[in-house]
Amino acid sequence: MALGKDTLNTRRQLTVNGKTYDYYSLEEASKTLGDISRLPFSLKVLLENLLRFEDDRTVKVDDIKAMAGWLKDRTSDSEIAYRPARVLMQDFTGVPAVVDLAAMRQAMVEMGGDPKKINPLSPVDLVIDHSVMVDSFGGADSFQKNVDLEFDRNGERYSFLRWGQTAFDNFRVVPPGTGICHQVNIENLAQVVWTKEENGATIAYPDTLVGTDSHTTMVNGLSVLGWGVGGIEAEAAMLGQPVSMVIPEVVGMKLTGKMKEGTTATDLVLTVTEILRAHGVVGKFVEFYGAGLDNLTLADQATIANMAPEYGATCGFFPIDEETIRYLNFTSRDADRVALVEAYARAQGMWRDTNTPDPVFTSSLELDLSTVEPSLAGPKRPQDRISLSNLAPKSIELINEALGDKAGDKSPVEGKDYELSNGDVMIAAITSCTNTSNPSVLIGAGLVAKKAVELGLTSKPWVKTSLAPGSQVVTDYLEKAGLQDYLNQIGFDLVGYGCTTCIGNSGPLADEHIAAIDNKELQVAAVLSGNRNFEGRVSPQTRLNYLASPPLVVAYALAGNVTIDLLNDPIGQGKDGQDVYLKDIWPTSQEIQEIANVSLSPEMFKARYENVFEGPQQWKEIETATGLTYDWNDQSTYVQYPPFFEGMSREAGDLSDITGARPLLVLADNITTDHISPAGAIKADSPGGEYLTSHQVRPIDFNSYGSRRGNHEVMMRGTFANIRIKNEMVPGTEGGFSKYKGEVMPVYDAAMKYIDDGTPLVVFGGKEYGMGSSRDWAAKGTRLLGVKAVIVESFERIHRSNLVFMGVLPLVFKDGVTRETLGITGDETIDISGVEKGITPGMDVDCHISRPDGSVENIKLTCRIDTADEVEYFRHGGILHYVLRNLIHDAA
Repeated sequence: MALGKDTLNTRRQLTVNGKTYDYYSLEEASKTLGDISRLPFSLKVLLENLLRFEDDRTVKVDDIKAMAGWLKDRTSDSEIAYRPARVLMQDFTGVPAVVDLAAMRQAMVEMGGDPKKINPLSPVDLVIDHSVMVDSFGGADSFQKNVDLEFDRNGERYSFLRWGQTAFDNFRVVPPGTGICHQVNIENLAQVVWTKEENGATIAYPDTLVGTDSHTTMVNGLSVLGWGVGGIEAEAAMLGQPVSMVIPEVVGMKLTGKMKEGTTATDLVLTVTEILRAHGVVGKFVEFYGAGLDNLTLADQATIANMAPEYGATCGFFPIDEETIRYLNFTSRDADRVALVEAYARAQGMWRDTNTPDPVFTSSLELDLSTVEPSLAGPKRPQDRISLSNLAPKSIELINEALGDKAGDKSPVEGKDYELSNGDVMIAAITSCTNTSNPSVLIGAGLVAKKAVELGLTSKPWVKTSLAPGSQVVTDYLEKAGLQDYLNQIGFDLVGYGCTTCIGNSGPLADEHIAAIDNKELQVAAVLSGNRNFEGRVSPQTRLNYLASPPLVVAYALAGNVTIDLLNDPIGQGKDGQDVYLKDIWPTSQEIQEIANVSLSPEMFKARYENVFEGPQQWKEIETATGLTYDWNDQSTYVQYPPFFEGMSREAGDLSDITGARPLLVLADNITTDHISPAGAIKADSPGGEYLTSHQVRPIDFNSYGSRRGNHEVMMRGTFANIRIKNEMVPGTEGGFSKYKGEVMPVYDAAMKYIDDGTPLVVFGGKEYGMGSSRDWAAKGTRLLGVKAVIVESFERIHRSNLVFMGVLPLVFKDGVTRETLGITGDETIDISGVEKGITPGMDVDCHISRPDGSVENIKLTCRIDTADEVEYFRHGGILHYVLRNLIHDAA
């Protein structure tokens, strides 16, 4: 998009290392706007964005003044149009986005338009990182076996992505086996200050992005403002649409002091997550400040920024400082770029040092780093921190609650000389993204393994161990340090580079272990170094899922059970028969730093990223289609032409009220996008499994829901199919069940019957509906099941916007009213009126609840269509319909 009008006359020049750059000066803007020096750094980035894109239509001078005016009240209800510099995708969310772009090209042709109009206008990087699964583990050949399986399973998807790589401009693909998108982003793709050529000038501006993974926020640790959005919103950003948002509140978190010996960045981020989630930061920016930043590495900052979705914030931002420059140099960034970053940040008042006055925040919290203690989080939410000293009694309490007098049961394992017990660790995974970007915790894990091997310890035989780093550089420094060999000896061999256990790609447990668990309904555990542990996510068998630092993951693999008190009980017996304790194998900070100093180098990053887009030979040999439009294959079970644009007209239709709707699900608090649109295994007896079986796909080849997001037939059958979801309409059941005319059946089957009847559907829920990963299919599947409205107490940010973008009405109860106070059972008929007269942001609508006994209750609901742009998207039936119609009219 062309740069703006610059009414405030802020465009200036900056010369760095003999090169001249144009930029939009905040200092010049302050001459009109007043002193903005203490505006939070993250809002300075947004302000610069508005200055650069002022066009008197989407961005007006009043919007710019509203940003500066934020300082007065430290909050705002002003809506702004923000345009990120680029878009980042991973393949689970990227494939359906490319499917949608291909479908839009097809629809454009069918409506007589030019398919070339459907093309990314902003740079897009898609990193294939979510498809590797831990099928093979604990062996030197595990990595190659998993890679071979990955290419075998995903040939159709990868062929489709290779088509997209050639068919679309401004679209790059990082092939499989390179690393996880967030770590590739922070180590290579991110530039901190971006540049583009326009009309003979080089424009410099902050590197910003949106990503189709909620943990896009990790790059905030490198002072790059970015957050996760739904795939639909990312597609719109690619196509030139601004991200519409209300100027956010900014919560400052002041860090002081220094981490004490024996604690890790993981312990810190779990503590931060607990504090911020309790404070309440949903929909807000969080910005870190204070002298404690001087005692954190950039990798530590990235660890904290990564988990912004877990503490509920839009982002967790760190300002540019000396550590930023050190990291850019260390990761072998271009010298001129690094010089530009520092010069630009200083010129724009975006540089932090000890002399920088604290910004002004909406509210502030403080954390003394020296108070952080060794911690885990779980068993099913990342914000539920448990100190290491309390994990054993907490686990015992949970097991007793679940099993009562059966808590002491043991189950024999067929063909093995051991039994399984409650609390046994079945999965110990050092998995990407939160922690594997942080050398200190990975070297720490390697040292724990080294000391354990030297003392004669090994992992328990029932533990499925895995190491899935976020980039190939991790392997380089672990091998150079001589630590990978020790990790291998206790089962932590390399299994792949990508997001594995954290998203449910943990692979199956051994059949004999599953049988033993099921035999006694054991409450068994997983310990992983990821960021998500929601119910049913990690593995169908593990009920207790704990997030932990990589060194603790290794320790629990050695101990084998979470009811062991690691601080006081022995982990095991060494080769001399003596008890070995955690303190005997835990490394010191000095040991870790000494190894880091000699094992990591800029040359490693340069070598690994020189040819980052080429990929392995298997990638290069994939056959793919050519042409502007995709040649859809009706027989494919991975990629299908979605029905969203079928019968689409050139003009938007009229809005209508919802009449005669029936509830499809009535759900409790904290329903995640995992519950709505699972990414795990596809069960053979589920609607999704039955569909694949009918298409001659063997269960062994089902792959995962996430890998099949390009096929709406699979995904709509998987919507609300999570094995742990509980529909209050069907008491006593667990899993994706609903009712149709009193008969209990899978949610998909009930929805199809209602669609055949012409009956609209609604979903009821509680607080924080839609928390978790930014899965567009949670909204797409909801729409395809015929759901017209979702009525809850509160929404998580991304899912609410995704519902709007798919033409589903998000509604919120008034204070004090819930599905429980209303006594919703699922037998009601729901009418929602006030929509067809026209929608305004935040308006009230009338809801009429008709019960089987003939009684009627009328309530008001708040419509959570929050901005004028969202009104337009909803009026058109979705954001992609809006974009497509605009492109057709622009060409007319």
